[in-house]
Amino acid sequence: MKKGEMTTTEQDQHKKAVINAYRRLMRAVRHRSKAERAIIRRAFEFARDAHEGTRRKSGEPYILHPLAVAQILAIEMGLDDPTTIVCALLHDVVEDTHYELIDIKREFGVVASNIIDGLTKISVTELGDKMDSTQAENFRKIFLTISDDIRVILIKLADRLHNMRTLGAMRQEKVLKIASETIYLYAPLAHRLGLYSIKSELEDLSFKYSEPVIYEDISRKMAATEAEARQYIEKFTRSIRQVLRQSGLKFKVKSRFKSVYSVWQKMERKGLPFEEIYDLFAVRIILETRPGHERDDCWRVYSIISGLYRPNPKRLRDWITVPKENGYEALHTTLLGPDGRWVEVQIRTERMDYVAEKGIAAHWKYKENGERYDEMLTEWIGRVRDILENPRLNALDAINEFRENLAPNDVYVFTPKGELIRLPNGSTVIDFAYKIHTGVGDTAIGAKVNNQVVTLDHELRPGDQVEVLTSKKQKPQQAWLRFAKSVRAKEAIKSALRKQKREIIEQGRRLFQWKARQYGVDEDHPYMKELLAYFMLPSLDEFFYALGSHRIDTSKITEFIKLKKEGKQIDSEYISEWEKRRRFFEERLEEFGVNPDMLVLGDEQDFGDYVLAKCCDPLPGDDILGFNEKDRIVIHRTSCPRAISLMSSFGSRIVKARWAADHPDVAFL
Repeated sequence: MKKGEMTTTEQDQHKKAVINAYRRLMRAVRHRSKAERAIIRRAFEFARDAHEGTRRKSGEPYILHPLAVAQILAIEMGLDDPTTIVCALLHDVVEDTHYELIDIKREFGVVASNIIDGLTKISVTELGDKMDSTQAENFRKIFLTISDDIRVILIKLADRLHNMRTLGAMRQEKVLKIASETIYLYAPLAHRLGLYSIKSELEDLSFKYSEPVIYEDISRKMAATEAEARQYIEKFTRSIRQVLRQSGLKFKVKSRFKSVYSVWQKMERKGLPFEEIYDLFAVRIILETRPGHERDDCWRVYSIISGLYRPNPKRLRDWITVPKENGYEALHTTLLGPDGRWVEVQIRTERMDYVAEKGIAAHWKYKENGERYDEMLTEWIGRVRDILENPRLNALDAINEFRENLAPNDVYVFTPKGELIRLPNGSTVIDFAYKIHTGVGDTAIGAKVNNQVVTLDHELRPGDQVEVLTSKKQKPQQAWLRFAKSVRAKEAIKSALRKQKREIIEQGRRLFQWKARQYGVDEDHPYMKELLAYFMLPSLDEFFYALGSHRIDTSKITEFIKLKKEGKQIDSEYISEWEKRRRFFEERLEEFGVNPDMLVLGDEQDFGDYVLAKCCDPLPGDDILGFNEKDRIVIHRTSCPRAISLMSSFGSRIVKARWAADHPDVAFL
């Protein structure tokens, strides 16, 4: 037998595996019409023939992968409409076989063709270990498909989940690459779309492959405590079941254990060992209730059980009155159970539970109850499109902003008149001010939060009542970008700063014209190139800005012009150095929007590749340091938590950095 050939037994096993997988899929869609099931069967046969003879890294027939993706969508996501299942079965056909989109369109229609087109673009441009601007631009285009047909992203999430479940057959470097992509974008995206179980599994699988020792250690400890935890849950819920039955309510009580990754996150966040993490599980009460009585019944359950066990009032969360942006609805409370242990309890109706488990897919099942969910989702998709299509954001910034907007845990605050305002979690007074109106944000000097005067960087809490204080003399400040959280506030601040800079440039231009006109010099004069070199500035705009902001004294311009009138020339080496700086400035400004003239690295000026860290947004005047990442230097504020971690772990890769002076001395010949 030739190497790579299968035995007859292996061939039979593979055929049986394919038949069984197909049957499982068809059982999941058996409630569909005969015509719809026929379309799904035809898509399966089309994909099976297209992938004939192709095997995965594990050696199994490739068709098992699209079948598994279709099953995840139909069974785990509850998304079993024929178009979605057809596209799941065909999602790799155009990329991996000789078939083209025109074939898909002819056989299965234009909608399926468009979805497959979106999926093919995603597959071609996966995120690498380090996202560069080209890759980020590809991802910007990819995620715009969310607003065209969100099924593209749902199928991609199912595809990614199955790939993560079967990652063991890959090379180690490929495993780490896929795991890092998953934890960075796909898990947060699943969370944002309300797919909590899929989000948790993606996180756990990524963690398992990226930190196998820590993962196995926590998994082992959780398994060792599970039996005792289940005994405690039974003890805790026994009384709850009894009082709820006596109240005539129909309900189910479930429990869930935290994922390994979420336990590790809490250990890291709190600085605690596993043995001091006590909330490893939560109890869920799911009610059968009539339409129109959901809210009242949930609060009734809360009232009953809080009479049984003492609640922690600081841990009550009402996501029924104001649902999360991804549609999640529930009451969360924490009760003091037997033996003095705090236990989280989640109270939901059956509909709320289905939405919590299936996320966005539940929208199609609960159309009549999903209007508010649909409205919030549409609003979020609109924000995503605004971010990704914003011409002022380079690709890297756009993807980072998109990732920030994946977090569904918004904070809800109130105006003095009682109007509800929704903001991203972690928002500050400045975000609230810009949410009210750009003019309010531009002139904000502080706020009254619950009648207490606070600064603009004060972080808002759920339920805060906020009144913005303004002054006509106030102008937006660069420092505001450090604590602004929302895209709206950041863009408004940047826009105002750009306007301020243009005004300063015009002031500088008028000042130059007034001063230089006395010597017959204007901005088109041959002297201007040497003038820029004299001040070591890369462009006329930067020169006028320095002049308008009084970083350059007009006497220096007079001094330069007089030296030129006397026939003096700037040293050629100095001119060459300025040319080098100017080219570097233009390249960096085009790619990252960073002015490379601002920094001195090491003991002398270093024109190497560097970027400003997004985690702390260092600004001129901040104490800073550089961290050598092989191909570039990343600049952090010295007070940045990330910088502190780097200094403690990688001290040899720290580079001294400081902000450059206005300009160096110039050598004239």
